[in-house]
Amino acid sequence: MNYFTALSIFIIIFLFSGFCTAQEIDTTLKYGWSTAGTVGANFSQITFENWVQGGESSFSLSGIGNFGAYYRDKNWFLLNRMKLAYGRTKSSSRYFTTDNELRLENLLIKNIGWTVNPYFSNELRTGLANGFDYSGSVEQQITAFFDPGYISQSIGFIYMKKIFLYRLGVGLQETFTNKFNIYSDDPETLDKIEKFKIETGIESVAELNYEFLKNMIYASRLRLFSRFNSLDVWDANWDNIITAKINDYFNVNFQLNVIYQKDQSLKTQMKEALQLGFSYVLF
Repeated sequence: MNYFTALSIFIIIFLFSGFCTAQEIDTTLKYGWSTAGTVGANFSQITFENWVQGGESSFSLSGIGNFGAYYRDKNWFLLNRMKLAYGRTKSSSRYFTTDNELRLENLLIKNIGWTVNPYFSNELRTGLANGFDYSGSVEQQITAFFDPGYISQSIGFIYMKKIFLYRLGVGLQETFTNKFNIYSDDPETLDKIEKFKIETGIESVAELNYEFLKNMIYASRLRLFSRFNSLDVWDANWDNIITAKINDYFNVNFQLNVIYQKDQSLKTQMKEALQLGFSYVLF
């Protein structure tokens, strides 16, 4: 079984489970504008002094913000969402960046009365600050703000319920770079370095937000993109978080982010974190 076949089977299972769950959900939303905003902080700390079993003191702090502005009337639904995340860890005298993300999404849906409706989307993705490779003894910068930066647009059809969303469409993806041209350069053109590239293909996005136990929520977002000239290769970004709410301000988070993007790395990237967090609803 090749990678594409395995990924296709996974998508079918993921979507089937989402459809089965979402069919019973009431999708009534109020008309007009509504907003949502939540900020949170996650932290961990350990200190050693005269500890003969060995160990290294460390401190980790990360912050996250999720903001949204929505508009709905009889014929249109406009969704605007922004996610900000940044985290740092200090181990002995060395600092590491552990989270670094900015994602801005705009989604316009036309209600035509079908089970699925046409949509147009625009999404921007980049890091908030400089990113580094810490695998060597000396850190090496590999990214910066909007270097690379990704902007993608797609048009197609969407199925949306209260806890589940799936959309599939034809898309464009633009990659912008400044210093770190490895993400945009065409290796076949040896006489020049491209700082911008545009690709056409198929975009698929599935989202699930499900309270499976009292005060426990599972949120998942899977984005896939494949280019028309290489449909056997897919970019995949699967972001998962399970939140166990302790009270109105504190919770425990388990996060798992799996990424495969060939122009970034030939290997699958994975980030996992288990953290105690503080959360506050702004509006």
